Amino acid sequence: MEEAGPSPDLLLAQVQEEERRKKEGKLKIFFGAAPGVGKTYAMLNVARKKLAEGADIVVGIVETHGRPETGAMLEGLEIIPRREVEYLGTVLREFDLDAALARRPGIILVDELAHTNAPGSRHKKRWQDVFELLAAGINVYTTLNVQHLESLNDVVAQITGVRVRETLPDSVLDRADDIELIDLPPDELLQRLKEGKVYIPEVAIHARENFFRKGNLLALRELALRRTAERVDDQMLKYRIGKGVKAIWPAAERIMVCIGANPRSIRLIRAARRMAAGLRADWIAVTVEAPSTVKPSKDDLRRLSEHMRLAESLGAEAVILSGHKASEEILNYARSRNVTKLIIGKPTHPRWKDRIFGSLLDEVVRGSGDIDVYVITGDSGEPSPSPIARPQQRRTDAKEWFFSIGIVAAFTVFVIIMRPYLTLVDVAMTYLLGIVLVASRTSKWPSLFATMSSITALDFFFVPPVYTFSVLDMRYFFTFIVMFFVAFVISKLTLRVREQANAARRRERRTAALYRLSRELVHERGIPELSSTIIKHLNEVLSCKVVILVPDEKGALTVPVTGKETFALDQREFSVAHWVFEHRQRAGLGTDTLPGAMALYLPLATSMRTVGVLGILPNEPASIFDQEHIQLLESFANQIAVAFERAFLAEEAQRAVLKAETESLRNTLLSSISHDLRTPLAAITGAATALFQRDINIDQQGMHELISTIYEEAEHLNEIIRNVLDMIRLETKAISVKKEWQSIEEVVGVVLNRLSEKLKDRELKVDIPADLPLVPFDPLLIEQVLMNLLDNAIRYTPAGTQINLTARIKEDVLLVELADRGKGIPAGDEERIFEKFVRGSVAGGGGDRIGADHLPCHC
Repeated sequence: MEEAGPSPDLLLAQVQEEERRKKEGKLKIFFGAAPGVGKTYAMLNVARKKLAEGADIVVGIVETHGRPETGAMLEGLEIIPRREVEYLGTVLREFDLDAALARRPGIILVDELAHTNAPGSRHKKRWQDVFELLAAGINVYTTLNVQHLESLNDVVAQITGVRVRETLPDSVLDRADDIELIDLPPDELLQRLKEGKVYIPEVAIHARENFFRKGNLLALRELALRRTAERVDDQMLKYRIGKGVKAIWPAAERIMVCIGANPRSIRLIRAARRMAAGLRADWIAVTVEAPSTVKPSKDDLRRLSEHMRLAESLGAEAVILSGHKASEEILNYARSRNVTKLIIGKPTHPRWKDRIFGSLLDEVVRGSGDIDVYVITGDSGEPSPSPIARPQQRRTDAKEWFFSIGIVAAFTVFVIIMRPYLTLVDVAMTYLLGIVLVASRTSKWPSLFATMSSITALDFFFVPPVYTFSVLDMRYFFTFIVMFFVAFVISKLTLRVREQANAARRRERRTAALYRLSRELVHERGIPELSSTIIKHLNEVLSCKVVILVPDEKGALTVPVTGKETFALDQREFSVAHWVFEHRQRAGLGTDTLPGAMALYLPLATSMRTVGVLGILPNEPASIFDQEHIQLLESFANQIAVAFERAFLAEEAQRAVLKAETESLRNTLLSSISHDLRTPLAAITGAATALFQRDINIDQQGMHELISTIYEEAEHLNEIIRNVLDMIRLETKAISVKKEWQSIEEVVGVVLNRLSEKLKDRELKVDIPADLPLVPFDPLLIEQVLMNLLDNAIRYTPAGTQINLTARIKEDVLLVELADRGKGIPAGDEERIFEKFVRGSVAGGGGDRIGADHLPCHC
């Protein structure tokens, strides 16, 4: 077969997956068909070989089950002490995950991957502990039997008659980097069982009579071989795709399974997972919320949520649909997602219900078109919950009964008054109108009462003989029956429209809540402001308390906003939030990870990083979020994560701009200072060199001039450095302005006195009126400003030219103006010339005012 170049997108995805896997530990699973085939022994044997090669190997937990040969293999290996957990008066010894993470070995042995941890543990299942070890970069060796795979649970139950309670998602096996099949023929396994190498004698006898029958072992061995072959086939498929080998399989399938609150849905989910694995297809688990006056109980909602989570754990996309007719919603969604195979359960209710109310299965099959429909038995083998909670009926308000009675009575009075003008048909239609009014405002039973009361009133008041319930003409019975069914249908349709409207309003509220949150988040920038908006919004929408945690500069989680709408975090709750932040998975209330927490915690994760944690505490402590609430909260979390990411990026961008500006300022400063420093340094160096040269005779006057040059240029250099330091102090706000009532004449006098030596060859004209009032300013800073302006005028204007210094009051402002006769400032640089370290280029023209300082005057 010829090989072509691999797909760039697939190659990129493969590279990204490999990069992610490099940061995680490697998982090796010793896979077997049944207990006793030697998985633990094989794992310890490999571990001892690795230890001899110098590997850092630690035993996290290994169950020997009293087998001496297995116990002997543990000698010489470092063993992490187990963690003791007290439960119902019994001390249980469990795997210590925190100790393993603190020890951080190269390889750790964790036996029995499907084990269920004791209540109060961080994770419900041991495989979740293993995944946390892998995320920490620790390699894990573990063991697993085929009967513990969730998708094969019902198949194993059919084969062996034993329902395995400890299961794990098939995705755990798919995550393994290496799978080693530990195979043992059934006859040898039975011999080991007989010799007491699997269980103790008392347990072995019971096992041989039930689970360990030869036929069962043969079937389990086939399942293990098939599942391992599927794993090898997946690896080969990934290689073919990665290498660009032309595929030989048909177009991808997509499978959809219809589930509900019934325990039989578990079988449908597992069957869909097996079919999807065999076809290498994506699959979807859907449930339909059909409006009804019979609302599901809390147990129904809890079971449905568990079924949806089970489907998600097995790799499905869980979707909740809403509509008045389940079959139409299922088929419409299946077509919109290009579903090729549809799985639905067999009906278990009596046939007469299908005749009267219609059959969901029949409607789906007839409307499926090109979609293949698989009907699977509804018997899941799961024990029914005891007792089974009956569906909660919608509570009927007493006002609805009074409204129903009042409408029937009012319409009866009306038709009695209008009897001379109405026929019997008109009376019946009037009563139907009353029934519609009742149905539009009440629930099922008041509507049914209005229907029966209207028929009774029609018979009593209007059907001969009147004022009796006797009926002389039998045709009226047919009228009553037709009227009842018409009224019943109208009532049902009206109630259905109301339920549809209520469902639409609920969907609209959810959509509006998401839209309102996204709109409010757009207008906020800082993390505290965003957090306050989010907490207020979720508190209004979900009627619960909310806390938000974000990382600080050191990466530690902090709570930016507290208040009455938030809740305090103790050490336990904070550790749950920290775990969620590190592992990007939800945990806490209603989950399988740290379920003992009082709140539910969701990661605020983007494609780049985790930006925070969202904690939600229900107002009722016993409340558990159902699947609909979970999906809504995840939508909120996604919106919040994007907003936080935008805020963090804005802060990072601002820091980057500030850093760039600082770097530019530094370069400009160095360039400017180097230019200004070179002139005095060159003069000092030249003068000093002349003084050191002994072959040149310098008279007293010449030496005095050289020393004066060194002194003057040193003073100039000191002035430059002082200006730079003052500028840095101003930029860092180390200098505070201290205004005092001062006379500008005194400051000008001090400046002129200090610059008298430089001004001896210049004509300086000072125009300061004698009646100028005192004005508030900082004398030292203004003195420095005037010094810089005069020095600039002296330095960059021709010698002998005039300099004008004036001061006057203009609109309650003291205006000090300095003008020279230099070459001027080029057009367009008038504003830029006052920026730091900016020099004006040479330009033609006459004198220009190059600087001014405006001081407020309050006289």
